[in-house]
Amino acid sequence: MTEFLRCEVFAADLDATADFYTRVLGFRIMRDGRDQEWGYLALERGSVRVGAARRAATSAVEHRRPPVGVELVLEVDDLPAERRRIADAGWNVVDEIATQPWGLTDFRLLDPDGYYWRLTTRE
Repeated sequence: MTEFLRCEVFAADLDATADFYTRVLGFRIMRDGRDQEWGYLALERGSVRVGAARRAATSAVEHRRPPVGVELVLEVDDLPAERRRIADAGWNVVDEIATQPWGLTDFRLLDPDGYYWRLTTRE
């Protein structure tokens, strides 16, 4: 059996979440429950799956970022193309493309609810 990892994020505005994950990061919506009382999106890009459950906004979004939060990492084949897509979408990045001391090249951005994403080259 092949294992897959699915992350769940908690979003105050599922429309903003759908826009970010599809237009900015290139995911596609697999299940759209925005109109349901339970409010949920299932998103997929390749074998990467993200679920987004509607929850009230939190005032502690800084706890979603390292060093106390989680860093969500998306390994990509063409990092400059990914950066161009994000620029074309008008989305801000937290840290521009840089080669890290451990040898990978990456850049970082935040989703609408403050979840910290790192797009990186493959090991």
